[in-house]
Amino acid sequence: MDSESSQFQQAQIASILGPDLAPFETLVSHLMSTANDQRSQAESLFNLCKETRPDALSMKLAHLLQSSPHLEVRAMAAILLRKQLTRDDSYIWPRLSPSTQSVLKSQLLVCVQREDVKTITKKLCDTVSELASGILPDNQWPELLPFMFQSVTSDSPRLQESALLIFAQLSQYIGEILVPHLNTLHSVFLQCLSSSASADVRIAALGAAINFIQCLSSPAERDRFQDLLPPMMQTLTEALNCGQEATAQEALELLIELAGTEPKFLRRQLVDVVGSMLQIAEAESLEEGTRHLAIEFVITLAEARERAPGMMRKLPQFISRLFAILMKMLLHIEDDPAWHAADSEDEDAGETSNYSVGQECLDRLAISLGGNTIVPVASELLPVYLAAPEWQKHHAALIALAQIAEGCSKVMIKNLEQVVNMVLNSFQDPHPRVRWAAINAVGQLSTDLGPDLQVQYHQRVLPALASAMDDFQNPRVQAHAASAVLNFSENCTPDILTPYLDGIVSKLLVLLQNGKQMVQEGALTALASVADSSQEHFQKYYDAVMPYLKAILINANDKSNRMLRAKAMECISLVGMAVGKDKFRADAKQVMEVLMSLQGSQMEADDPTISYMLQAWARLCKCLGQDFLPYMSVVMPPLLQSAQLKPDVTITSADSDADIDESDDESIETITLGDKRIGIKTSVLEEKATACNMLCCYADELKEGFYPWIDQVAPTLVPLLKFYFHEEVRKAAVSAMPELLRSAKLAVEKGQAQGRNEAYVKQLSDYIIPALVEALHKEPETEICASMLDALNECMQISGALLDEAQVKCIVEEIKQVITASSTRKRERAERVKAEDFDDEEGELLKEENEQEEEVFDQVGDCLGTLIKTFKASFLPFFDELMSYITPMLGKDKTSEERRIAICIFDDVAEQCREAAVKYYDTYLPFLLDACNDESPDVRQAAAYGIGVCAEFGLSFFKPLVGEALSRLNVVIRDPNALHSDNVMAYDNAVSALGKICQFHRDSIDASQVVPAWLSCLPIKGDLIEAKIVHEQLCSMVERSDRELLGPNNQNLSKIVAVFAEVLCVGKDLATEQTASRMINLLRQLQQTLPPATLASTFSSLQPQQQLALQSILLS
Repeated sequence: MDSESSQFQQAQIASILGPDLAPFETLVSHLMSTANDQRSQAESLFNLCKETRPDALSMKLAHLLQSSPHLEVRAMAAILLRKQLTRDDSYIWPRLSPSTQSVLKSQLLVCVQREDVKTITKKLCDTVSELASGILPDNQWPELLPFMFQSVTSDSPRLQESALLIFAQLSQYIGEILVPHLNTLHSVFLQCLSSSASADVRIAALGAAINFIQCLSSPAERDRFQDLLPPMMQTLTEALNCGQEATAQEALELLIELAGTEPKFLRRQLVDVVGSMLQIAEAESLEEGTRHLAIEFVITLAEARERAPGMMRKLPQFISRLFAILMKMLLHIEDDPAWHAADSEDEDAGETSNYSVGQECLDRLAISLGGNTIVPVASELLPVYLAAPEWQKHHAALIALAQIAEGCSKVMIKNLEQVVNMVLNSFQDPHPRVRWAAINAVGQLSTDLGPDLQVQYHQRVLPALASAMDDFQNPRVQAHAASAVLNFSENCTPDILTPYLDGIVSKLLVLLQNGKQMVQEGALTALASVADSSQEHFQKYYDAVMPYLKAILINANDKSNRMLRAKAMECISLVGMAVGKDKFRADAKQVMEVLMSLQGSQMEADDPTISYMLQAWARLCKCLGQDFLPYMSVVMPPLLQSAQLKPDVTITSADSDADIDESDDESIETITLGDKRIGIKTSVLEEKATACNMLCCYADELKEGFYPWIDQVAPTLVPLLKFYFHEEVRKAAVSAMPELLRSAKLAVEKGQAQGRNEAYVKQLSDYIIPALVEALHKEPETEICASMLDALNECMQISGALLDEAQVKCIVEEIKQVITASSTRKRERAERVKAEDFDDEEGELLKEENEQEEEVFDQVGDCLGTLIKTFKASFLPFFDELMSYITPMLGKDKTSEERRIAICIFDDVAEQCREAAVKYYDTYLPFLLDACNDESPDVRQAAAYGIGVCAEFGLSFFKPLVGEALSRLNVVIRDPNALHSDNVMAYDNAVSALGKICQFHRDSIDASQVVPAWLSCLPIKGDLIEAKIVHEQLCSMVERSDRELLGPNNQNLSKIVAVFAEVLCVGKDLATEQTASRMINLLRQLQQTLPPATLASTFSSLQPQQQLALQSILLS
């Protein structure tokens, strides 16, 4: 900047901050200007003042706040001052001189006393609270609390309200500062709530009390405020009685916040509080907004599961009242002509805001309370609605049924007959909107009650949907019937679907030629889904269907047909995948050319084609495999572009009056974090997630063929492991990590890596694995933690010995963290069990959450298994560190899954580290022996397997335990239900372990008893890995004429021949090819050496089919 313009700016600043207030007032009004140039010029001047003369600037703002006659200037001064006193980048307080600080503090309090415009007072209170939250904890504003207590007990309602507004904010920011004043605040809040004549003061007191209750950490402290609840509720009812609904709505919003964060605070007076809320919800004279908030309060309480499990289920009378209210709201629907015209997607034509709230709340209520509570209430009310004469009631019943299905699925599956009858009877209803609702219910139930619905009722549901497709008078009904076929077939096996294909496909082809685009789109979606579900069974329809699909793809060119063309793409690619490369090849080239020309054309940002095309390309790649490689150079650039999309984020202050633009726009999702409101454009996130998923598909499908793209894809996806705006993006990035590593490794091994060697794989592994570990450390979702561990495990298997010690150390540290975090979450859940209202329904939900936790433990076990297999004994120093985390998992207080995982980890150590692992036998073998009696067959299996491993590798150390081991294994083998499908794996592993004791500890057992006992258990057929080992062992023992095996006078020979016969009859599963040919040789030898009579009696003891099979084997 040259000195001249610098001098000019200095002069401007001197004038603005000079004795005359006018230039400064002009600057402030320019900051509010709608003209961008004027505003940005003012902003840069303001920032210069702040940088060069913060004291003068602060004093000017305070002066304006006190003396400007213009309301909007005073308001703006309060906002600007607050921004400078907020602890972020623009915080100037530490730069101000002590005298300025002192003047500012006192002037702010003077303004609070004098200001009489409510909106400005609120902004002033915000400014005071913001400053106080930064300096009060260090006792830098000793005058503030006395001023507030003085104001709140003064005669001025305006001052009382201001003090309460500041108390409310300070409770949120620095509540701990106020806790010592708990008794005083209690009486102040009670006084203001009960006695103040001003509604504003009562509302402010309500907000302050609620915020303060939330900042208290102990239930005992919160309980001191129980007596505030009646006057808190009184504030609400008085506002309603005086017709002040805006005030009432403010009160409701505050109470909803309390219900969400401290539901137990309401527990003692729950009946009164919920009763009042339902009265408001039932009062038809009130505004919809007020009634909706009262409903929101009750639903929020029902949803507060973690803080007050089961509490609302204790009030069945209220549940049925609320259900009835929500059902009534569903009646607010008009028979809009736009719905019947079916020219647009406008499915909700005629639906009111009451209808939408009713629909959403039924869904939330069912999910939060569960089927045992909701189904009895629904089964009383729904039949009444269905029997009524009005079509709206029939419609409401069917919509309600669809809405509650997700939350009530377990209970509804038990009453499927009733549910299905209710819905299918309405397929004949005279009103098309009711028929639509019945079809809608079938679609929803197919998703929520599948596959039970599909298996038990396909013969009634599919024909009903097929006949609904014939309703040419009502295209919207036809289109919806086609969509419901999609829901039905997604949860359906080919054998159920195949018998109906002729009828369904021919009807869908008729609909494809319909004049209504909505019907065509529905038909395309249904065809795609049917092809996907029936797979190769769809081949017979291919020649009839594909010409129609190609015609749409080629001809649907104008803007109004974009979605139709996109769905045609989806359908073609799914049909191609279903019928396979050979059948699809003839059309593939033409389809690819159309897609390529589309890819090159300019498309509008909101064109659905983009997302559909990304997915279609990936499916075509899955169908064509390596034949797809030539198209990759066309596909990848736009795909990478989509994967690299930046989230479209808008950030405003949470209390700002300016709502985020387009907040009514469906594609914007808002979340509030602290005092910031963040708006995110979801369509961008969805495209990004789709693109990331597709990248993962290509890497998975093309393997080494994907190598040329790794250097661009890895830096795109690795940072997305921590993309917290969208779970699907993170999941896709996680899944892609092992695929990228595998692709690189295969390319190097097959010499397709343009001369790069293993060092490249190491470099990629060094980039991916630490990033995964770091992301795992920060991941908030348990389910994604499990996926990350799974991906990490795969990456370690691929990298193998390329992992260095520092990385292994990081991985082990993270595994410790994962185990600790998971145990903490389980402990917190166990606390919930102790809640007063905890019931079976909560128990079910808790079980599901803990199952997700077990998935995490399972993956931890797999990761450690991989490290042990990779590094063998050199991993043991790390294992020593982990023992204090793993050994507690063996405790009886832990779940069977945790015990199984801990035993498996030890089994891996014993098997992979052999002699080096003997030092752990003292710790673990007693657990293994004990676990042979565990109630869980999976634990018994792992324990028996471990005993076999120790018998094989523990030699002298295992010797003293042989007797104990035999008796424990015997319990598993002799169990009357040992061969039941649940137990057979444990049985097979126990038999295998017994065989190892026979092999490695013959001198410590009574072999003449134990070896024949082992033979009597053969063949084993459940655990195919152990079966191959055991049957090979048997073979070796026969080959060396093991005396105890053959028995006195070879009396066990017929049993041995029977075992061989059974193993050989089954085929390759029970023995390796090598073992099978050894068995055949042994049988041929026996044929030649044994007396014919012995042989004949041995053969006669076999099953007829075994005799035949054996003859053909021996003759071949």
